[in-house]
Amino acid sequence: MTETITAPAMRGTPPDRGTLLDVRDLRTTFRVLDGLVPAVDGVSFSLGRGQTLGIVGESGSGKSVTALTIMRLLDIPPAEIGAESEVWFDGREILQIPLEQMRKVRGKDIAMIFQEPLTSLNPVFTIGDQIAEQVRTHLKVTPREAWDRAIEALTLVGIPSPASRVKQYPHEMSGGMRQRVMIAMALSCGPRLLIADEPTTALDVTIQAQILELLVRLKEEMGMAVMLITHDLGVIADTAQRVVVMYAGRVVEEASVRDLFANPRHPYTQGLLNSIPSLGKGAGRRERLKAIPGLVPSLLDLPPGCRFSDRCHLAVPECRAAEPELRQVGANHRARCILA
Repeated sequence: MTETITAPAMRGTPPDRGTLLDVRDLRTTFRVLDGLVPAVDGVSFSLGRGQTLGIVGESGSGKSVTALTIMRLLDIPPAEIGAESEVWFDGREILQIPLEQMRKVRGKDIAMIFQEPLTSLNPVFTIGDQIAEQVRTHLKVTPREAWDRAIEALTLVGIPSPASRVKQYPHEMSGGMRQRVMIAMALSCGPRLLIADEPTTALDVTIQAQILELLVRLKEEMGMAVMLITHDLGVIADTAQRVVVMYAGRVVEEASVRDLFANPRHPYTQGLLNSIPSLGKGAGRRERLKAIPGLVPSLLDLPPGCRFSDRCHLAVPECRAAEPELRQVGANHRARCILA
């Protein structure tokens, strides 16, 4: 099933019932000694129930800050969220609800997996204790029921001998096993939305494939929606229905995965696709990957006009005169480029 771009709802109005997550004009800045850093600058997208949305971009593009803002996990200050920003989840605007209510949403209705399990798991408690605590925080169950649910969660993610593994500590497991534990913990309360932030970055290629296959299988079995954050478009091709491409805090392209790979309309997206190793034409010959020249600009010193113009081989003087709008370039496609 392919998601389509729908007209945004009016400010303050819930989205249609088929939309689980609706992010509107999200702006997150950080106050630092040198000024305000616009880490997320007017980002909007939506995610349908049971669908997978990929968020792609280089380090520093604002992907993770977008997720942390949605989860309300940023310290305020130094972070500041724009007054015009809205995040609707299951028909409820969650940026404005009291933090105590948001804590009930986090972990139960929306769960998040981080890229490094060792920084998320407590080293002095067993795996079972940590999952059981999560269950007891959100569900009215006895300690025994919470422990049994922890074993069930480990079974769900394919950890062998879960009844004994549940008594182990994080350091007693491999990186792949710890990531499975993080997924088990995230799914232990049956969330409707799973946010996975670079869930395979710290793993070797074989384990990466296993974790991605696991996420796809669990999404289908549980009927949940997934927001997958990654720098790897190859991962998106295998898992998502829609993709949002971010650059320097902005959305520069949004499309169905099929449309994006068949006809990328923004030069940055084209550069990302050209940098993917290919086993097709030219296989067996030593060929250099096509890298995008330069670096993501400092958010304290953004170039005039299009933020990608300094790295773009197609840039013309008009690109530096004013920043282009994110506009419709097809029935199921948007891009922030005057050449699109």
